[in-house]
Amino acid sequence: MEPLTTTYPLKSSVPKAKVFVVFLSMALCTTILCLLQLRFFKPKTKDFYSFEVRDSRGRSISLEKYRGKATLVVNVASYCQHTDKNYIALQELHREFGPSHFTVLAFPCNQFGESEPSSSQEIESFAKGNYGVTFPVFHKIKILGSEAEPAFKFLIDSSKKEPRWNFWKYLVSPEGKVVKFWRPEEPIESIKPEVASLIRQIIVKKREDL
Repeated sequence: MEPLTTTYPLKSSVPKAKVFVVFLSMALCTTILCLLQLRFFKPKTKDFYSFEVRDSRGRSISLEKYRGKATLVVNVASYCQHTDKNYIALQELHREFGPSHFTVLAFPCNQFGESEPSSSQEIESFAKGNYGVTFPVFHKIKILGSEAEPAFKFLIDSSKKEPRWNFWKYLVSPEGKVVKFWRPEEPIESIKPEVASLIRQIIVKKREDL
């Protein structure tokens, strides 16, 4: 009579297999979650209208209210060789094209020749009293250095053009992207066609959406 031989399974193989399956499942779940996060929770890309700024009285204002318009953003100064010519031109642009589809947004800055020393409210009164401006004049800001206003820094980073003096102008599309820029000495005649072109696009899009 042959002796009975009993085969016993290897005790360690089953637990190792279970651990491997659990590990694989966890890795798979993590990968799926990461892909879903990338697909559905992408960080919102910044544009000019996604920022908040302060008005002349220091109150927080969302630039979102200007989305859908063409905007000309300008760093202004009250005591500069370009002040008269530029304020007159800016108000002319605002009067001709605004306010439904276009606006000028003025940001006072004292970093160029210290030509904007007054308080924000005094600057606003100066612009309205001397040039009859009807466009917004915001709180005085810095546009250069570590304390630069984030909204203005966005314009500089997007255009790769940093203002070298007062009255640099950035044309921003209805979607918040920088379209073009102009130096302070460039005439209003060079700005008008670009503004008119953006406004035409806005009007056409509105008609198509009806």
